[in-house]
Amino acid sequence: MTNINYQYEGLETVADFVRWGGTLFSTAQLFFGHGTDNAFDESKVLVFFALKLPVKVPAKYWQARLTQPEKQAVTDLFKRRIENRKPAAYLTGEAWFAGVRFLVNESTLVPRSPIAELIAQRYEPWVNPDEVTDMLDLCTGSGCIGIASLDAFPNAEIDLVDISADALAVAQQNIDLYELNDFVYAIESDLFSALDGKQYDLIVSNPPYVDAIEMDALPAEFLQEPRLGLEAGEDGLDLVRKILAQAAAHLKEDGVLIVEVGVSQYYLEEAYPELPFYWFEFDHGGEGVFAIQKSELAVFQDLLDARAG
Repeated sequence: MTNINYQYEGLETVADFVRWGGTLFSTAQLFFGHGTDNAFDESKVLVFFALKLPVKVPAKYWQARLTQPEKQAVTDLFKRRIENRKPAAYLTGEAWFAGVRFLVNESTLVPRSPIAELIAQRYEPWVNPDEVTDMLDLCTGSGCIGIASLDAFPNAEIDLVDISADALAVAQQNIDLYELNDFVYAIESDLFSALDGKQYDLIVSNPPYVDAIEMDALPAEFLQEPRLGLEAGEDGLDLVRKILAQAAAHLKEDGVLIVEVGVSQYYLEEAYPELPFYWFEFDHGGEGVFAIQKSELAVFQDLLDARAG
């Protein structure tokens, strides 16, 4: 790693430290992709967190001068980001998804799914938002997809399901944060195993889907995340095969399954050329998210069962 000089003599204002942090991060050749996509936005996140500033501030705040303890607090965060390669969200303990703040830690992935765009669209035309009463966020992690979807579904109850008890503890913190215990429920389950008899209008899942080749090439920042939330076998489809085989039994008659598979889209289309996946296109980046209806899954149920093993 390039030697980094953490001396901040001559730096005084918020703008000075955001600029300096961006320069440090660029020099250290950090990788971005956990809520920001460049060194200066990442620096802003850490500076604003250290100074307890809101996400948006009046322009005059950028010229506010830092106290000596504030300068040291910002510098300490910069140093941890560079030397430990921890994403900013793990240093601050929070991340934003679909316009909502979520608590996160190293037991959960950092929220960043393009499914946020579908939430903003209320998942239309795939469902009638006002008629959705039951939704499942499968492989929920921090609970971000399910909780953010409450804005789309004012009449819904939402189950947040994950195999990781540690991740569910974070999801429960987010439920508590927004006082949603009457509408949102954290359930420990290996996919659908603890959901016997439950059916949903919509199942949304961002499961592990990183294939073996991609896993070996991940930047250090991504390796700070739980492997359980990333790794999914040789082609990235270990869990997706099971989800496809089991989802129909847990969807209502007009129910829809939406799943993110990222770059494993290629392998999925190769493995299931018969299935009529609808692949979303996103205005703000992202790929590899499909929708399929229960009726379409049912037609191919024997095939799905066989390929799920």
